[in-house]
Amino acid sequence: MFQSKISGLGFYVPDNVVTNDDLSKLMDTNDEWIQERTGIQERRHIKRGEDTTTSMGVKAAKIAIERSGVSYDDIDFIVFATISPDYYFPGPGVELQKELGLKTIGALDIRNQCSGFVYALSIADQFIKTGMYKNILVVASEVQSLGLDMTTRGRGVSVIFGDGAGAVVLSRSNDESGILSTHLHSEGEHAKELAVLAPGMGGRWVTDILADNNPDDESYFPYMNGQFVFKHAVVRFSEVIHEGLQANNLQVSDIDLLIPHQANLRISQFIQKKFGLNDDQVFNNIQKYGNTTAASIPIALAEAWEQGKIKKGDTLVLAAFGSGFTWASAIIKW
Repeated sequence: MFQSKISGLGFYVPDNVVTNDDLSKLMDTNDEWIQERTGIQERRHIKRGEDTTTSMGVKAAKIAIERSGVSYDDIDFIVFATISPDYYFPGPGVELQKELGLKTIGALDIRNQCSGFVYALSIADQFIKTGMYKNILVVASEVQSLGLDMTTRGRGVSVIFGDGAGAVVLSRSNDESGILSTHLHSEGEHAKELAVLAPGMGGRWVTDILADNNPDDESYFPYMNGQFVFKHAVVRFSEVIHEGLQANNLQVSDIDLLIPHQANLRISQFIQKKFGLNDDQVFNNIQKYGNTTAASIPIALAEAWEQGKIKKGDTLVLAAFGSGFTWASAIIKW
């Protein structure tokens, strides 16, 4: 069986910085309230007409491909993770293929919310390890800002999210480094605790919303049962990290860098304390970018690498938890 390793990585965030003070002009909130609950100081929001989910994914992908040393013609599959596609259908994978001028390769769209990148990475890893493909472009990109309730009613969710994209090229390798294992889970019992309920065939469809013309309809805005999600997140994060370590006969002391999904700084700090990790062993950037959903881990991974926090031989742990509920981890030897 072949090994797969990350040969290139990159990220892109919009230039438009939205601070907590900026949000306080739109809703009843303030910098202290937001930082106390989330750790977020600012986030990036796109400007209409300048960026889209696809265009940000393209920008991140170009950086990843350039750094990988792989030619565009050598990319033989695309996996694109997002919950905010440019269109209801088709997904952004095909748009990315077009914009990059790639051959008529396959493009798979992944909808696993905050766990999307780790799920996408796991799928790409299996394709390479089984010998089907040699170089896979894995992209995660999100535009959340256009779908948020930017009023006091929606502040519990809207202050959290930001826009951005991250990408990696996963390539076939013959050495021992690379992705050691991935671990994926779900629990649909709690699907509605963090969800956007409309439009959807099981509930209110687009025609229903238009027919009602109800400005108080909240079904198409994100809903989150914050305390419930927090309680489950810290448990599942711990479980899936331990699962990955045990699968590879590793100890917590073997972790050189943990990159958690940037959901909430308080969750990351809870996990850090529980595992007894020091500040150099955990990478957080939610303070600058907010929660960019599927894009958060590849953005953090690329930024950590750019800052020299990842070196050859390091053991990396990626872990995510989010809507679904879904959660996942990946153990990587750099």
